[in-house]
Amino acid sequence: MDFSPLWISLKVAVCATVFTFFLGLLSARLVLSLRAGKALIDGIFSLPMVLPPTVVGFFLLIIFGKNSLLGGLLLKMGISVLFTWQGAVIAAVVVSFPIMYRAARGALEQVDVNLIYAGQTLGMSDRKIFWKVIVPAAGPGIASGTVLAFARAIGEYGATSMLAGNILGKTRTVSVAIASETAAGNYDVAGFWVVVIVVISFVIVVL
Repeated sequence: MDFSPLWISLKVAVCATVFTFFLGLLSARLVLSLRAGKALIDGIFSLPMVLPPTVVGFFLLIIFGKNSLLGGLLLKMGISVLFTWQGAVIAAVVVSFPIMYRAARGALEQVDVNLIYAGQTLGMSDRKIFWKVIVPAAGPGIASGTVLAFARAIGEYGATSMLAGNILGKTRTVSVAIASETAAGNYDVAGFWVVVIVVISFVIVVL
């Protein structure tokens, strides 16, 4: 049994969650600080949550394809995203970002403003208030969003298969392995990976 899909899935999910954590948290802070256009930006940030993963994967192919401006620039720098585990990380970040963003925004909105006023009274800067007062106060909601973002990242299939492909030992994650083995008629192997992902998902839900 080749366990590389499990290690690749864990590596991709952990890396994606690190990026998603900071992107989601800072994006939530940005949206809450806006005075105009808040609904529009919120809709853009939340869009990957409601789009089919294959649509997200299509957009990522357009953005990072070799014929695109960004993809061509990366290739000139010797950086390739397509059919790499880094591409799988990008796909996982995009699909898990809305979960982290919305959880973080909801948590930040629930912070008692009196704590913020107290920090201002003590002469703390806005940045220090955010990291020393607001984030700890919103900790449970942020932690919940982080765990759910990890769960979404480790179970991602559609965008990952389109951007990173299905290369055994390189980009094949557990979800991609399940689809591949099922298509090949290897139901025993597919069933094994199903059990693995169910156990991981259950542990995440318990957390």
